[in-house]
Amino acid sequence: MAKSTEPSNPQRSSQLARSPLYDLSLELKARMVPFSGWEMAVQYAGISSEHQAVRQQAGMFDISHMGKFGLRGKQLIEKFQPLVPSDLSRLQPGQAQYTVLLNAKGCILDDIIFYCQEPDATTSEERAVIIVNAATRIRDKAWIAAHLELSEVSFADISKNKVLIAIQGPQAVSFLQPFVEDNLAPIKAFGHLETNLLGQPSFIARTGYTGEDGFEIMVNAEVGKELWQQLLAAGVVPCGLGARDTLRLEAAMALYGQDIDDNTTPLEAGLSWVVHLDTKGDFIGREVLEQQKANGVSKRLVGLEMQGRHIARHGYPLIFESETVGEVTSGTLSPTLNRAVALAVVPAKLAKIGQQLEVEIRGKNYPASVVKKPFYRSPNRPSL
Repeated sequence: MAKSTEPSNPQRSSQLARSPLYDLSLELKARMVPFSGWEMAVQYAGISSEHQAVRQQAGMFDISHMGKFGLRGKQLIEKFQPLVPSDLSRLQPGQAQYTVLLNAKGCILDDIIFYCQEPDATTSEERAVIIVNAATRIRDKAWIAAHLELSEVSFADISKNKVLIAIQGPQAVSFLQPFVEDNLAPIKAFGHLETNLLGQPSFIARTGYTGEDGFEIMVNAEVGKELWQQLLAAGVVPCGLGARDTLRLEAAMALYGQDIDDNTTPLEAGLSWVVHLDTKGDFIGREVLEQQKANGVSKRLVGLEMQGRHIARHGYPLIFESETVGEVTSGTLSPTLNRAVALAVVPAKLAKIGQQLEVEIRGKNYPASVVKKPFYRSPNRPSL
């Protein structure tokens, strides 16, 4: 569901929004940083221990900064289809689709998750929840409003009214289940439901941004505060943006504004699986993607593994035969694998698995190889 992970340009604290869980994070002595207009926890006990908690047991993240939209109306899915390259008509209530909003160039305005809900029991209107990135929420809202056929469709920004908590890890189900009325075990990956949590209405999705099993829970603020405290008392480890970044990078999940942006098409980003040219009609940017599929792309987002311990960071140049050919978009020392890994944009001809490149780090070049993504695949992920 949620994505953005690294701090943005510094702003004065007085200008930053705060989650309803902000004070609870301060009580845990979290280190707070500016991010996408919010004051967010980057770490609690430490990035490494938080990362390992998610991989081995369970960790929880306050992701209330994410944009949250609610939609309802007659033929809602049909009317939303032109805004994305994915065929949403395939969704049944309780299913979701990771997809992208595209501009006329076929490039990514944002990556989102579209959750298809049960129709309204009284009016039979179709309903959906959309989760978007914090930094692009205002732009996304304007884009959707401008391009969605709004006759008989209502579109509401519920971002400030709801808390969003992610609980991620192989023990996420067992930690969360005691507080939830319905059985969570049958929910498949990208499944979701509306149920009572702590006796109050909630939206629970089996999605996340860590590569592990887990859930994202959307509730009112007071319920969110109680859930956070109950999970903490049960032994779930609070985690910040730092661990979220290392976790998502091990799983090769792109970060909007860094690995992908509005100059990147989904085919260039390795997201061809969200582009359903054969099963849906027209959509914004379709012609560009048809041309790219027919003729091939000029650049690709690839996985890199450093051959030594040097870490390839965002913005570092990529070198091939003494020429700069691309740049690193994200990089870290993988806590799980104990190897330096990165995502990078390279010319398509250099995107083959096994391709040898060099990364320039502080004036010196160090060897790297193009490798298969993801770098780490959890054995705990549920089936789709």
